[in-house]
Amino acid sequence: MITRVGDGCRRSGAASAINTTKDMLDALLTKRLPSRPRMTRAILTSFLVGSGLFLLAAISPGCKDEGVGDPCTPEQEFDPSFLGFDEKEVNVESKSFQCRTRICLVNHFRGRASCTYGQSVDGVPPSGTPAPNDNGCVVPGTTNKITGLTDPNNPASFADPKKKALVAAQCKDRAADKTVYCSCRCADINGNQPSDQTFCTCPDGFSCTPLVTSIGAGNEGLTGSYCIKSNTAYNKDTACNQGDCDPNTNKCATQ
Repeated sequence: MITRVGDGCRRSGAASAINTTKDMLDALLTKRLPSRPRMTRAILTSFLVGSGLFLLAAISPGCKDEGVGDPCTPEQEFDPSFLGFDEKEVNVESKSFQCRTRICLVNHFRGRASCTYGQSVDGVPPSGTPAPNDNGCVVPGTTNKITGLTDPNNPASFADPKKKALVAAQCKDRAADKTVYCSCRCADINGNQPSDQTFCTCPDGFSCTPLVTSIGAGNEGLTGSYCIKSNTAYNKDTACNQGDCDPNTNKCATQ
């Protein structure tokens, strides 16, 4: 989960560490620099404080970089029977170890993030599909094919008997690079940031947008707004109006 609340980051211990070192320096200068100690002490102390702040900035990058926007592969895609997401829906994976934010967001996306161009009901990809899906969609990081079967030993156990192994191609305007990535919760369902909950501040290039209004009993902590890439808000009237991703005529970015 995100550990920053609002727009501040705690750096407790930094000031005390600098003050302690300053006291040691003062003692040293008192003994070794009897002449004009104030000016020398001021110069060296300023240098020390500046160096200390520089080091703190170098070793504490978490306030600016929380991994929002990093690519992620939803856990469902490691299931060979999973045929893909629906662009009318939002999926929030709240315990993703691929994300520093622990949230892998699927924002109105169609298909499988790991198989840009999809495959037919028989598991055949479009001609020209690049590896590793050149022989059909596969489980990420393996050569295991997406079969749509719930039981690999039963060739009739399709999760969806009509679709069989069909994986839809991604929408050009809502391809995975625009809609599937690590995100964080930036406001509750009312658009607020109550102090008893944890929220993030969206980085540049992202906007805090209401996405989840209801997710079921026991998961109210996931409702509300999330950081999404700017200019990618879902509009049901225009979504997927740029055609399907195609390896020959309508190429899209691949994960």
